[in-house]
Amino acid sequence: MIRVKQLGNGEDRPWQGQGTGVWVDAQALTTEELASLQGTFNLNPLAVEDALEQGHWSRAEVYPEHSFITVRSFARPEQADEFTERLSVFTFPDAVLTVSSGGTRALNAVWPLTGRDSVNNPQEVTYELLDHAADTFFAAADALEEQADDLEERVFQNHRQNPVPDVFELKHRIGQARRLATDAREATALLGRHANCTPADLVRYRDVQDSFTRAAGRLDGLRDLLTSLLDLHLNLQSQRMNEVMRTLTAVSVIFLPLTFLAGVWGMNFEFMPELKSPYGYALAWTSFLLIGALLAAYFKRRGWW
Repeated sequence: MIRVKQLGNGEDRPWQGQGTGVWVDAQALTTEELASLQGTFNLNPLAVEDALEQGHWSRAEVYPEHSFITVRSFARPEQADEFTERLSVFTFPDAVLTVSSGGTRALNAVWPLTGRDSVNNPQEVTYELLDHAADTFFAAADALEEQADDLEERVFQNHRQNPVPDVFELKHRIGQARRLATDAREATALLGRHANCTPADLVRYRDVQDSFTRAAGRLDGLRDLLTSLLDLHLNLQSQRMNEVMRTLTAVSVIFLPLTFLAGVWGMNFEFMPELKSPYGYALAWTSFLLIGALLAAYFKRRGWW
């Protein structure tokens, strides 16, 4: 599918092979449509190959015929899932061509803006597309932060549930998002350094580069937070284990003298006055209860119980 916008006034036009003063958007290209575009625009073969390569990550290059950048961003950033989309932009002095497999969030957001004061020429269209692609990384970072906060609450509130698998899964998604943001930043920086553009366009490219840098920084912070959260979980588990061992030790210490007394009175000697006394059994239980209560009170006072 090929659709055309007239730069300057934003009017939709049918595709008739025109390549001046227009924004041409091509989605799910057929062989005939690709041949028509190559006949209208002098597309570099290497750029065409990169645009049609579905598994390619973000990259940029400035060819003699045009500048080229392809950016991979999130398809559903609010859910922070691993589904991504890729948009390739061919920027000419008086036209812009975008290629995608089925449209992207950035493309759908910028397409209606064509013809306004800030979206009138190819460089401005390219900037808006990159800027809206960067917004998906911030939306993804917000969603990932919410998931990290939920994991943090689980660590403190539910000590019996093991959050380690969820932590590593979230770290994997954060790592992937950071790689995407870093690649997009490097591609934008390369385009800004080598593209033939005005000082105003350079400012726009630096702004987009800064957006990708800040997004990558937020993701780095999230990854460090999860590492600290994992360490905190392990420390809490060790602390809880120490508390259990302390309680068991206190119980063992309480029963230690009682076991000793029971062992002494259980010896089979003939002359043991306690065995002949009518109060011997009561004396034994009184000793057990008194010693156990004193030790328990002592441990409670020291905070060991």
